[in-house]
Amino acid sequence: MTKVDFEKAFSDFLERREYDQAENALFAMVRIAFVAGWKAAGGDPPKPQKILELRHKEVIDISGMETDLKE
Repeated sequence: MTKVDFEKAFSDFLERREYDQAENALFAMVRIAFVAGWKAAGGDPPKPQKILELRHKEVIDISGMETDLKE
């Protein structure tokens, strides 16, 4: 196998849904461990926050942007 074969195989691996699921699980475990340490050190737990907010294009002023959304 060559380096090109390795890079192609690794790229294909990273594009799989299973990789995304494993990455999300790992991130969640790291965050949980960090919050536990934070609380153990006397810190206040983080307040829940919105992760994503969807907005309609009517709400956003796009007059100063170059975009194909303008009519």
